[in-house]
Amino acid sequence: MAVQVKNRSIDIGVCTFRRPELADTLRSLAAMEMPEGFDISVIVADNDDTPSAQALVTALSQELALPVRYRHAPARNISVARNACLDTSTADFVAFIDDDETASAQWLAELVATAETSGAEAVLGPVRALYRADAPDWMRKGDFHSTLPVWVQGEIRTGYTCNVLLRMGADSLRDRRFSLARGQSGGEDTEFFDRMVRDGGRIAFAPEAWVEEVVPSARAAFSFKISRACPPSWILRQCARRCIRSAATRRGSIPSFQPSSSSTTPSRSTSSARRSRSSRTPSSSSSATASATRSCAGARRRSTTS
Repeated sequence: MAVQVKNRSIDIGVCTFRRPELADTLRSLAAMEMPEGFDISVIVADNDDTPSAQALVTALSQELALPVRYRHAPARNISVARNACLDTSTADFVAFIDDDETASAQWLAELVATAETSGAEAVLGPVRALYRADAPDWMRKGDFHSTLPVWVQGEIRTGYTCNVLLRMGADSLRDRRFSLARGQSGGEDTEFFDRMVRDGGRIAFAPEAWVEEVVPSARAAFSFKISRACPPSWILRQCARRCIRSAATRRGSIPSFQPSSSSTTPSRSTSSARRSRSSRTPSSSSSATASATRSCAGARRRSTTS
């Protein structure tokens, strides 16, 4: 008699804060090609003071052919929401995607394939920014909103949470949580991955595990960065990131892509402008990496703004 092999499991965590684009995120997850041999479900952690996303999630859970669980994780602290996803999950893997991103058809399958072949404890994927027609040319050419990891001496030493798969049974990740102290000031994801790597974890990259984000007009302007009180060090970090990525692309270390621009109104709602990308506060073990890495999680400082 054949022995039935039990599927492994993946929970996809989506942290949200008053963002209607969440509906497009969840629909994109339900439309994915699911990796074979895995049971997939979604956990939505609502970081608002009141359960403002509950009605939307409840309605979509009836529509989508994918199990969706809702958790109210208040306090306006992004670490509370991320930890709620980790605490709720009992899966073998946990993936994170942001509530203003949409997953490509092969997103999760590509993350899983890289995790299987590399054995890495964390796998990062790229984020492609989609600029609206009214975005300035310098913004599109600079592509300041797309996200890729940075390699230092052939290794990825820190990560981000807008496109990642975590192997939860690994020693370097077991019982690990995001810092509540950094959940409002920024740096919680950098610290999370710094400590994971310090404890022996490895980070791999899945270049075809794409997610996309539409950049609202309010964020596609230099005045937005100034209005959010970005210090000169932010500009220096952006320049360093661009230089490192340009050099790595020439060497063939990372994929090169052109940012997309949208000549028509994008299908995803952009009524809620993304919060600014906060400065990261890396630990000393990977300050060189973190200073050059544009951490997309800083953009999700929903907990500090209404």
